[in-house]
Amino acid sequence: MINDIAEFLEEKYRQYASPAFIETDPIQIPKEYSRKEDIEIAGFLAAILAWGQRPQIIRSARQLLLPMGESPLGFLMDSSDRSIESFSSFYYRTFNGVDCQAFLISLKRIYMHYGGLHQVFTDGFSKGNGALGAIAHFRSIFMYDTFPTRTVKHLPNVLKGSAAKRINMYLRWMVRPSVEGVDFGLWDNISPSLLMMPLDVHSGRVARALGLLTRKQTDWRAVEEVTNNLRTFDSHDPVKYDYALFGLGVFEKF
Repeated sequence: MINDIAEFLEEKYRQYASPAFIETDPIQIPKEYSRKEDIEIAGFLAAILAWGQRPQIIRSARQLLLPMGESPLGFLMDSSDRSIESFSSFYYRTFNGVDCQAFLISLKRIYMHYGGLHQVFTDGFSKGNGALGAIAHFRSIFMYDTFPTRTVKHLPNVLKGSAAKRINMYLRWMVRPSVEGVDFGLWDNISPSLLMMPLDVHSGRVARALGLLTRKQTDWRAVEEVTNNLRTFDSHDPVKYDYALFGLGVFEKF
């Protein structure tokens, strides 16, 4: 039975992990940039908005990045209070102008004072508590002294059990090798074996149906359970099966 599931997931991974996947996925947003830092920033902002219907996610992410021109990094590094305030009217679902401005200020701080997103996550992984520690470290850096109270909800707190789907997806984009032509593999000093499943309602439903997940809540303990099970199929790259579970859930309504 286990071998059958492994073969099934491998087949579905190969089916969905292809450049055609990009056409309907928010990963197309960072694909529009070539500079490493621009890809990181565009990818992070697209990932943060990645809940709801994917066409709306893509449209809103593009709207958010459009005023930044060809280089989100260049925009942030040269930005004034006034240019960041110009995002006060942006909104996507519950992510509004206050949240947007706070995120842009944090990103600017990270690239000015902490070596960028890559360095922050590298430092987090180096602490030795895997993705849990890395995401918690990132959150502690991202929240500055006057970070708006209302905006905290948009930063997953894995230490309180959040599944952190969007951050885990972002890490997949940045870390996994680009062998299929989808993920970027920009952060090649972080092993794909350390990544955790970007678990959401779709992939969770499929994982439970296949017996890979018994926990009813979609939280960090569920992420650990399904990722550990997927590691028995591929210990070096367990989150490649995100394509299989997501594809089965979204495209095949498994």
